[in-house]
Amino acid sequence: MSKSNEEEEDSLPPNQNTKPSSSSSSSQRPPLLTKSKTLTELRTTTAAAAASAAGPGGAETNPLFSTVRRIKTLPTSASYVYPSFLGAYPNRTRVHHVKPRSANPDCPTVDGDVKSAASPENSSRDSDSETGKFLVSSGSQASLVSQLGGRRTRGFNHSLILYLLSFTCILSVPYAAYLQNRVAKFQEEKSNLCCLCVDNHIFNGSTPHFGNANIRTVALYTVVFTIFMPFMFYKYLDRLPPIKRLSKSTKINKEEVPLKKRVAYMVDVCFSIYPYAKLLALFFATIFLIGFGGLALYAVSESSFTEALWLAWTFVADSGNHADRVGTGPRIVSVSISSGGMLIFAMMLGLISDAISEKMDSLRKGKSEVIERDHILILGWSDKLGSLLKQLAIANKSIGGGVIVVLAERDKEEMEIDIGKLEFDFMGTSVICRSGSPLILADLKKIFPPPYSQVSVSKARAIIVLASHENADQQSDARALRVVLSLTGVKEGLRGHVVVEMSDIDNEPLVKLVGGDLIETVVAHDVIGRLMIKCALQPGLAQIWEDILGFENAEFYIKRWPELDGLRFKDVLISFPDAIPCGIKVAAEGGKIDINPDDGYELKEGDEVLVIAEDDDTYAPDHLPEVRKGLFPKIADPPKYPEKILFCGWRRDIDDMIMVLEAFLAPGSQLWMFNEVPEKEREKKLTDGGLDVSRLENIKLVHREGNAVIRRHLDNLPLETFDSILILADESLEDSVVQADSRSLATLLLIRDIQSKRLPHKDTKSTTLRLSGFCHSSWIREMQQASDKSIIISEILDSRTRNLVSVSRISDYVLSNELVSMALAMVAEDKQINRVLEELFAEEGNEMCIKPAEFYLFDQEELCFYDIMIRGRQRQEIVIGYRTANAECAIINPPQKSEPRKWAIDDAFVVISSGE
Repeated sequence: MSKSNEEEEDSLPPNQNTKPSSSSSSSQRPPLLTKSKTLTELRTTTAAAAASAAGPGGAETNPLFSTVRRIKTLPTSASYVYPSFLGAYPNRTRVHHVKPRSANPDCPTVDGDVKSAASPENSSRDSDSETGKFLVSSGSQASLVSQLGGRRTRGFNHSLILYLLSFTCILSVPYAAYLQNRVAKFQEEKSNLCCLCVDNHIFNGSTPHFGNANIRTVALYTVVFTIFMPFMFYKYLDRLPPIKRLSKSTKINKEEVPLKKRVAYMVDVCFSIYPYAKLLALFFATIFLIGFGGLALYAVSESSFTEALWLAWTFVADSGNHADRVGTGPRIVSVSISSGGMLIFAMMLGLISDAISEKMDSLRKGKSEVIERDHILILGWSDKLGSLLKQLAIANKSIGGGVIVVLAERDKEEMEIDIGKLEFDFMGTSVICRSGSPLILADLKKIFPPPYSQVSVSKARAIIVLASHENADQQSDARALRVVLSLTGVKEGLRGHVVVEMSDIDNEPLVKLVGGDLIETVVAHDVIGRLMIKCALQPGLAQIWEDILGFENAEFYIKRWPELDGLRFKDVLISFPDAIPCGIKVAAEGGKIDINPDDGYELKEGDEVLVIAEDDDTYAPDHLPEVRKGLFPKIADPPKYPEKILFCGWRRDIDDMIMVLEAFLAPGSQLWMFNEVPEKEREKKLTDGGLDVSRLENIKLVHREGNAVIRRHLDNLPLETFDSILILADESLEDSVVQADSRSLATLLLIRDIQSKRLPHKDTKSTTLRLSGFCHSSWIREMQQASDKSIIISEILDSRTRNLVSVSRISDYVLSNELVSMALAMVAEDKQINRVLEELFAEEGNEMCIKPAEFYLFDQEELCFYDIMIRGRQRQEIVIGYRTANAECAIINPPQKSEPRKWAIDDAFVVISSGE
């Protein structure tokens, strides 16, 4: 091959030096380099490979020698080194370049398929292709290194400028100190010369303060440098290489955040977390302005440094004090200080205004703490709150009023407006509203200050937890449980008891398990359900319970009377002129309350007496009055007869009501259930509630499906044959008080209208059986017949519906929310009363009922109330009140019990009797 051809071949690009092989075999990838090699080493390796492939005498004809010659033309000093910043070579995936298409089909690309052949000619072409690939990789890596080098060069130029600026600024400070030292030496020499001149009477003037002027100049430079240096530093903060390298060394984020943003973020966090950060920043800004402003005034005026600081403070405090400054420098400095002072005072006024507004807003929204003692705390908000506040205010009337604190998740203004709409006088009781969640311990601490404060949590007399409007199984009772858990968080100072309103009796044990002995529960649905059944079986009992539970008339009280120790209960019964004893709290049995005990029980030390009285301070024992037993008719209680009862609606605890009816009714009774729940779903719900229908012995369930507010559905029922009809607040509407009451009233009016049209065909057999024992009592007969119709008991949730029910001439009614509120208030005043209510509401044990006067006296017999009480004891009953035939309501705990009067056979007595 000629030299010209060799040069021409050398001038071609590497991807055109390799010629295609017609006899090439299967494609094969070239082997990876095992280490970095320089070009000098590559020459030796390539020559040896060519010699071995060509054999003797074939070196000149082997195409690999052209590649060797081309490699030899490279400078000896040039070397190829794999870049270290790309990682270890053997572990890196090989880069595959895009194969450019060649116009000549006989000229393949560099990264084309390399065919393996057995002939030496094919081997030489393979080696040439491998060398071409190596040169292409070297060129691309060299371009990458050059780009990185260019970036580093630009970064180095910026860093060099910053270094020069920083070095100049730093060098100026010691240089200024050096010049000041020189000036001081010159001043000292001049002072010595002046002293010599004065001694020789040559100099007659005063010595100038040249050194003081230099100090002022240094002060001026210091102020200027201090003011402008932070701005320059912050502007070029991200360009400082040491800080950037330090930030890159952290392994928090791979993508570096600019330092200025981080500084701004830290300042923002500081102002957000620490409430006094703004005030401290303003204070330090004021100190900085006074200090450097005074230093600047000292530099441009003839005042001393302390005088300059004072002037700076006056400029900051009063922006008009700089008007008498003389000279350009003092005026510029004084205006700057006054401007900064105006800005600082504007910020100060803004902070003060924001603090006052925030405090006023906190007071308006009820976010402040409550510091009270012997108060009652109500947690939550419901429709029962109005009645509850009324009963608590009446209970506190005897002590001149008290304090009630309400904590609910509502706005304070809204709560105060709703409480202000209540139509009754609080009689000296203060109601304090606070906005917050009882589930959050921080909100509870607003009412429960810590033990080291003025008033601790132990000062709360009682805590009432109201049930929410949500479903009992899902949210209402679960929320009550969480509130109890929150209260246990401050239990170290909790001395008062906690009254929890529950919605489902099945959840009661869990709440008591969490709260322990401090928890008293009132299951609203269970109380109302039992009371509705008792009122259905004994008309007029709802009004009696309203008088007993409310604080407006007589209620239960428990108190210790040492002077009664040693007396038997039959004597204790007539020892209180203004109260009626009902039971004994036995100290020997751990405080057990025994209602209606035996006459022979003798009071011992520590025993307390349970009475019904108007208030806790209105009764006291007195001497025993003279009573006479006399002869009276001994009539046994009439036997029970089967009854027919209708339930309109579906309650969550309807299974519990069925069990109560099973205990009260006689065998052969029927319970009709009329609601929109499908029959199969009813059976499933009753079974899930724990009721086994197959084990019911006294009652038989009759299912009817329909809507109680649709007349044609009600027409299919034999409404004239039922002894009692209970209109229940339907489970689907119990969250809406207005809708539930509207539905109950509509059902009531429809049933009344249907009964009035069917009156001539009414079957009076069941009514005759029920009236067999009460045929002489006109009041009971009137309540049972209810204008010749069945007894209808409506569950009313809103107390405002009471007047509407009265207009509708209903026979009897129940105010659900009001009765529950009364029970909650009574238990809050005295937790022991909860044991009394539980026993009186139970299907076994003592119960409150109404008995006719013919059980205790003859017609027109003249007796005092003590005589009737003694006669009632012979029937194991405690007579607590009466109602005359012409009276509108019963009288509980009548006054003047020792005065005799004539009784009619149509009168009735309210008694507490033991269960049969």
